[in-house]
Amino acid sequence: MPRPDRLVVVAGTGTDVGKTFVGCAVLRALRARGVRVAARKPAQSFAPPPTGTDAHLLGSATGEDPERVTPPHRWYPVPLAPPMAAAALGLAPFTVAELRAEVDAGWDVPVDVGVVETAGGLRSPIADDGDCLALLVGLRPDAVVLVAGAGLGTINDVRLGAGVLERPPVVVLNRYDDSDDTHRRNAAWLRDRDGFTVVTAMDELADRLRTR
Repeated sequence: MPRPDRLVVVAGTGTDVGKTFVGCAVLRALRARGVRVAARKPAQSFAPPPTGTDAHLLGSATGEDPERVTPPHRWYPVPLAPPMAAAALGLAPFTVAELRAEVDAGWDVPVDVGVVETAGGLRSPIADDGDCLALLVGLRPDAVVLVAGAGLGTINDVRLGAGVLERPPVVVLNRYDDSDDTHRRNAAWLRDRDGFTVVTAMDELADRLRTR
């Protein structure tokens, strides 16, 4: 199947840092610019009922059916990491290679920017035999967006997350408040001391992702 012109993986420094919020916001911003977009979440686990899941939110942002975002057999209604949720439900284990193959086969229409969202942090289990980092490496994305918080602990979290990647990511500080002194200092340190590209606005992120 044709690969998107630009494949982007949205990963996080941990759970509940706002990957889906960032993914949805940048997808909407790209669509508003006339960019053809699609989103894929290889596997999702959640607390039932199955409404308002990440697949629903990403699908709303792209105009796709949630079951195109995440194949129905990869919906696991238990709030654990996907392979742990599958085990808790008595379902068969699955591999990183299977998830990667399903993502690759899912690009069945021309796409300018395709976004793949992982689950949890980079080292969180995504399959029985590997973590989100292993999936990311296998997908060979053109860009990686690393979503982090903006407050205390941010610098450590970003350094740990970026340290396992082959190339520097675009760092998004979610829930950034320019009136917060800690947020401002964290952003400045990451930019000036560590040399990261740090983004706090979705319009800026959209402009970066649409440009090779």
